[in-house]
Amino acid sequence: MATRPWSFPASSMPVLVSMMFLWSQDIEVSWGLGFMALVNIILVHAAGNVWSDYFDYKKGVDSDDTYSVRTLISGQFTPREVFTLSVTLQILAVAMGLLMVYLTGITLLWFGLAGIALSLLYPPLKYAALGDLVIMACYALLPMLGTTFICSGYIVPEVLWLAVPVGSITVAILHSNNTRDIETDGRAKIHTFAMLTGRQFAIGMYIFELVLPYLWLIITAFMGLVSPRTVLTLITLPIALGNCKKMLSYHTEGIKAIANLDEATAKLQLAFSLVLAISLITDALI
Repeated sequence: MATRPWSFPASSMPVLVSMMFLWSQDIEVSWGLGFMALVNIILVHAAGNVWSDYFDYKKGVDSDDTYSVRTLISGQFTPREVFTLSVTLQILAVAMGLLMVYLTGITLLWFGLAGIALSLLYPPLKYAALGDLVIMACYALLPMLGTTFICSGYIVPEVLWLAVPVGSITVAILHSNNTRDIETDGRAKIHTFAMLTGRQFAIGMYIFELVLPYLWLIITAFMGLVSPRTVLTLITLPIALGNCKKMLSYHTEGIKAIANLDEATAKLQLAFSLVLAISLITDALI
């Protein structure tokens, strides 16, 4: 529970989509290495979640009256235990990453170093309103480019056309959390992007981040940059619109309306990316 497993679609889906993209492009895929990449990024994500919660607790961002992970606040675990868990997961992730570097090539090392550095620096960067950019890099751009190298032996930059919609939903997970926590984050004297823009703009930004993926795929499919079958993701649009409705209901129902919107957005990520992956599999088989 301390690792927040409900959030793992944010890290695992970019790897899965990237693998299916390679397959759809008739590029030979090393499935074993792809599975290792999938496990590795989940380890990095789990370590980052625990690391962030440890610093949020120490800085007073998480307290009894916040909608945060309560493993530390409730006394279920001590700060030392949570710190040890994070370090242990980081060590496992680094060890697996080094094994993949050995199996693939030194190029992967730079992706790994960037990912680990951003994961460790995420708390202070989040407090300086840079969390959204870090999430886009860590859970879209880096893993999707890195996965193409791991699975094929070279970087396939065209995967970035799919990184935009996948990454946008992942950033929305964090953004919904930060929008909900504007008051309590301000009390802790930290700064998030949602705080800097104000709640009204933050609500609009969340809706933009959920609508963008569908518009992006429609436009890029029309331009021939991605497969036309990727517009099958439109079948998940009702889920996205339901989440947008929840965000808009904050005006009338208050903060409880978006208390669990981050989890709901992670579920959208899972549904959207699975349909996107299936559309790419269809391309590979037909």
